[in-house]
Amino acid sequence: MRGFLQRCLIVVAAAALASCGGGGGSSGGSSGSSISAPPVSKVEAFRFLNQGGFGATEAEASRLIALGDSNTAYTRWIDAQVAKPASLLLPALEAAYPNPVPQGFNIGSLNAVRLETWFNNVVYGEDQLRQRVAFALSEVMVVSQVGALLNLPNATADFHDMLARNAFGNYRTLLEEVTLHPAMGVYLSMLGNQKAVAGTNLRPDENYAREMMQLFSIGLVELNVDGSNRLDASGQAIPTYNQEIIEGFARVFTGWKWACASTVTTCTFANTRPQLAPATGYNQVKPMQLFADQHEIGTKRLLSYSGVTLPSATIPANQPGAQDLKDALDNVFNHPNVGPFISRQLIQKLVTSNPSPAYVQRVAEKFNNDGSGRRGNLEAVVRAILLDSEARGAATGAQAAYAGKLKEPLLRLTQLWRAYNARSASGKIGAARNFAGGAAAVFGQAQGSSPSVFNFFSPFFASSGEIADAGRVAPEMQIATEYANTQIANFFWVQSLSRTQLATTLNADDMFINTTDELAIAADSEALVNRVAEKLLGGSTQMSAALKSETKAQIERTAVPTTNPTTALATRTADAIYLIITSPEFALQR
Repeated sequence: MRGFLQRCLIVVAAAALASCGGGGGSSGGSSGSSISAPPVSKVEAFRFLNQGGFGATEAEASRLIALGDSNTAYTRWIDAQVAKPASLLLPALEAAYPNPVPQGFNIGSLNAVRLETWFNNVVYGEDQLRQRVAFALSEVMVVSQVGALLNLPNATADFHDMLARNAFGNYRTLLEEVTLHPAMGVYLSMLGNQKAVAGTNLRPDENYAREMMQLFSIGLVELNVDGSNRLDASGQAIPTYNQEIIEGFARVFTGWKWACASTVTTCTFANTRPQLAPATGYNQVKPMQLFADQHEIGTKRLLSYSGVTLPSATIPANQPGAQDLKDALDNVFNHPNVGPFISRQLIQKLVTSNPSPAYVQRVAEKFNNDGSGRRGNLEAVVRAILLDSEARGAATGAQAAYAGKLKEPLLRLTQLWRAYNARSASGKIGAARNFAGGAAAVFGQAQGSSPSVFNFFSPFFASSGEIADAGRVAPEMQIATEYANTQIANFFWVQSLSRTQLATTLNADDMFINTTDELAIAADSEALVNRVAEKLLGGSTQMSAALKSETKAQIERTAVPTTNPTTALATRTADAIYLIITSPEFALQR
């Protein structure tokens, strides 16, 4: 078994870009089509649910299939998901504060509550699509408990809730709420950013100005609507901004600090970042407040674009700070790069690492105009991504070799837990108990715990060799190190063998999976392999011949005695789950 696992881990990287996916073509899934359409198969349902949630389950696949044929089922599922309210993190965090708060209370300990609540929401919550889009956005517009936010858990929790509430809203609204959220203000040092002081070296902080443009909106070079680089007359990419523009935005983002408590009519704050106790903790979740005396009132140069007139390319002097902010964000939002830059990243996180230029263009055009003249409608963008022929159809031509994506490690875990109805005796996810050193230590990532504003991995990452040589990318492979693969494989082995409903020595918070179905047929290796494949892959047809034959061979090494067969059946079941959960077939989102 060890040799088979090693081969699996080696080929995951190469196989990540060889999964089946979509070809070119127009968006599908129209609920108004009169053309007869085939029903949604279980395999197709699994594929769609893995793109739009935190792991397909047989029950959810059955519900999707029952919604209608392939012209209607996907759209109806999205309709229902958009209507569901957001599962939130902040209420659980607030409820976890001791009352009264003791002297010296470690407020940073509440980050564990935030993470556990997030696991609870994505494994058990009904708003799967909203949470999946919020998770994708959180990897574009990053804040993290690693660093300045360690002792501001309210802010970090509410930032994610803000992303969830805006997951199907307008990107212009989202960009403003991100800009003014105190979590972002602390993380990228906009909070307390001051105007220049004559005769000193004090000048506005440029941190947020840079990252807002580079990461949250337009990127480094001008783009065509299909995401390809625009080139100048000499064939070089055209930069989107320069130092003067960075300084212009930095001056816009001055004068914003903690909002006053609701019981205070006037307030001033020194340029400090207090460890806010619960009584004043709501400042962590209120939009930052403008203090006019700290706002830079001079002119500010903003973005322009070759051949396109953007609003407020230059902000005049002596405007109120709130007007400066509005004009600056309107300027960014209307930049032609935003549609392709954000659309491509959302496609990468939901569907495929290497979307065709035509796929990016179709989605970007929906960002630019949702059909009713609205720009930045994220609901329309998400629908376009999931209903596109490259998301729903079979791969064709050269694109077939690079369709699909490597699943993020956390998504492999949540899919296993959802497929096997994972629970704990206490009813809690018990994140602190389930991961030695924390989820990030085992899986290389954890919600709200990125090592930097650049996320756990770059959307432009290409591992050296075949992938880079082909001009393709595989973002998630940036964290697929040998160490991480070993940690994850060890975790899945413990989960498969020792943390099931048969265990008698589990802590109350330990997550266990329910393998009752598998135990009932474990004496039959063929039936067992097929059943596990049904739960994790959508069917045995999604297994390679090598995976199936070697998994069966491993299962059959454990003989089943006629008396007291429970241990042997449990071992067989664990082998089947483990080998499939650590296989390239499962690691890939097809």
